[in-house]
Amino acid sequence: MSAVNNHPAWLVLEDGTAFHGRSIGADGEVFGEAVFNTSLTGYQEIITDPSYKGQVVCMTYPHIGNYGVNDEDAESRKPWLEGLIIRELSPIDSNHRSQGPLDAYLKRHKVVAIDNVDTRALTLKLRTQGSMRCGVSTTGKDPEKLLARVRAVLRRFDTTQDANG
Repeated sequence: MSAVNNHPAWLVLEDGTAFHGRSIGADGEVFGEAVFNTSLTGYQEIITDPSYKGQVVCMTYPHIGNYGVNDEDAESRKPWLEGLIIRELSPIDSNHRSQGPLDAYLKRHKVVAIDNVDTRALTLKLRTQGSMRCGVSTTGKDPEKLLARVRAVLRRFDTTQDANG
């Protein structure tokens, strides 16, 4: 049985949409491009896939973590994504190959993650409006302040501004 953090977390998109959830990974704050993945299995492979560098991945399958994690299923030596968004973390990891629960793996590798998010609504928004920058915070309590930080990150990467801003 895993021991999740059980404290509030926020996901805020650059357009101001906010999702309240629960922290299930490392404590902290991360920023990246919000994207979704429709795989039914393979969450450990997705977490360790280098192509997700710079992205916060929303898993569309509602129950994640049910078979735990193990050394054989990693795509690389460490997680590459910036953060993870899921609907519901499985309270048990029930596979004979499991070497531990997903939330412990996320904490060990310092991956900020959130569950109890309406991933269907988030996926629909991303599918219709396109990917957008986001922030996930397990330490802040104010989604408006997180939105300001998301937008500040956007300004740092905005190449359309001239040197004078």
